Amino acid sequence: MLLTITCTRPEDAAWPATDLGFLLHKNPDRVQAFEQSYGTAHVLYPEATASRCTAALVLEVDPIRLVRGRERNTPDFSLGQYVNDRPYAASSLLSVAVGQVFRTALRGRCEHREELARTALPLRLELPSVPCKGGAEIAHRVFTPLGWTVHATPLPLDPAFPDWGDSHYLRLELTGTMRLADALSHLYVLLPVLDGAKHYWVAADEVDKLIRAGASWLGDHPERTWITRRYLARRHSLVRTALARLAEIDEVEPESVDAVDEVETVDHVDGLGTVGRAGPEARSETDDVGSGVDPTGAAGDTGAGTDNRTPEVPAPSLAVARRTAVLEALRAAGATRVLDLGCGEGSLLRELLADRTFTEIVGVDVSTRALNIAARRLRLDRLPAAVSRRLTLIQGSLTYTDARLRGYDAAVLMEVIEHVDPPRLGALEHAVFVTAAPATILVTTPNAEINVRFDGLAAGEFRHHDHRFEWTRAEFEEWAVTVAARTGYTVRFVAIGVPDPEFGSATQMAVFTAASRADTDNAEGGHR
Repeated sequence: MLLTITCTRPEDAAWPATDLGFLLHKNPDRVQAFEQSYGTAHVLYPEATASRCTAALVLEVDPIRLVRGRERNTPDFSLGQYVNDRPYAASSLLSVAVGQVFRTALRGRCEHREELARTALPLRLELPSVPCKGGAEIAHRVFTPLGWTVHATPLPLDPAFPDWGDSHYLRLELTGTMRLADALSHLYVLLPVLDGAKHYWVAADEVDKLIRAGASWLGDHPERTWITRRYLARRHSLVRTALARLAEIDEVEPESVDAVDEVETVDHVDGLGTVGRAGPEARSETDDVGSGVDPTGAAGDTGAGTDNRTPEVPAPSLAVARRTAVLEALRAAGATRVLDLGCGEGSLLRELLADRTFTEIVGVDVSTRALNIAARRLRLDRLPAAVSRRLTLIQGSLTYTDARLRGYDAAVLMEVIEHVDPPRLGALEHAVFVTAAPATILVTTPNAEINVRFDGLAAGEFRHHDHRFEWTRAEFEEWAVTVAARTGYTVRFVAIGVPDPEFGSATQMAVFTAASRADTDNAEGGHR
């Protein structure tokens, strides 16, 4: 089976197209081979010029090696295990090869071309044969929302007999401008989804794989539930776990994506957690960390320590708790005109619009795509005029001063600063605290200390692939106190989420108040 990745250099770009080799960590000047348990993967470059570069992944599948070790009395031992489409059609075998051969590129890392790894590139992906029983329509449904232009051509059952019609295989060509890591993650997840089958047993660790690969895009995909079910082979418990964790990433309520019910609960720590049966016998001290349930049993009066208590009601996710804390702080500050800086796809904007206290709301983001998605999700074209005119969406960078952002009551940077390169933090501080200078500034960011509680998160890894850093509580407080002293604010700190006795809460928030309002705010206590 074959996959080609072509990058065409834009006319104004200073880099050659052959830098694709740096991003893939594969030298265009030689052919490389990588042994797989079921065959051999080869990487070569049919074309490598300064203007255009094509990398090809050729996967040779040995049907004998694919089934080696299976017992003859296993249910799936048959001639079909040896004679099938696995050596020719892009399926989960190719997905696994992408994940192994291009592992570093899939994670968006490139030591020699860091800036290019973060840059959206003009790409074309070609797959000569993709199994897709839903036909071209399904390919369009899963790839088009991700920004791809899709050309899906059905392949005939037999070109010599056109009356037989088309097969369920497609020739697939995807063109678009996006980060290489995002393009690879789309293939990694969606190839087995289109095929509807995997060549290996789907276990609980598949949820972690899905979340890692799809964290930046799957949560907002209109076919999120269908993709999740197909990827996890319709295993109900795994699907619910994955949907609940995606709800954390996308900052929606798990119930809205059918991710919780009365029987099964999902314990969260900012999108990472374990699945357990509801009831006292199923929980441990670790399970309570970040789940939104007070380990003492006080939250919801669950009756901890008894044997006959009713199943506990799933607590709000950390994403919900974070938005709730931000809204409470805005109301306590008396803010009515609010900036949502780094608003993304509009999760907080939706909450602000729902509260008439906030008479003017401005969402700012560097990504026009995110702003377009926010407009769609909020249905701005369908809202009553009295509601829609309260909201303005602005494209802009938070590291540049913008006169349009002056004079507001409050600004919110919710899970934003950790996406900024540390050398650019000073520019953000000046743009927000000095130039915009609202009366109240709210900043939330992950607490890195509690990452050790996350299942499937390796030591030193961040919670999201785009995080540039993650601070401990002491580091965050040192930064906030320094910025406040330099710019004329006072600051207090709020922990969000159920605290771990040793590592604190999963999210930390700093509430900055301009010195002119300090006397009023100090009555609440807790300021530094």
